[in-house]
Amino acid sequence: MNDELRFEGRELKSYAEPVSAAELRQGETYFTLNYADEELLLPYLEPVVFVGWDLSPEDRGQVYFQDSESYRRGVRFGDETDGETATFQFGDGASIGHVFEFERALDMLLACAIRRQRAGC
Repeated sequence: MNDELRFEGRELKSYAEPVSAAELRQGETYFTLNYADEELLLPYLEPVVFVGWDLSPEDRGQVYFQDSESYRRGVRFGDETDGETATFQFGDGASIGHVFEFERALDMLLACAIRRQRAGC
């Protein structure tokens, strides 16, 4: 039995394809992809759950994401739970260019792998 995995080649676009605000679905997991350097060689990927729009009364056009771990534990925005913590990220729905569906985040990581290879990392 061969335990080797093979990843089929794919064409990578030269630009990012983040999820659009209109495509966000409440309760779905997305991935934030950021880089720790200007050369885009040090990525960090975080799974987050979209939990809704305008969750605070003063909000207008704000999107909210929650860390996936606390979401899976059942913690929800506004819950007063004993000792349960959650991390929420929120911002303008027009500024989510770092939020991806899994396959698009994978494309970005593959492009990063190519950049790293070229840079000798």
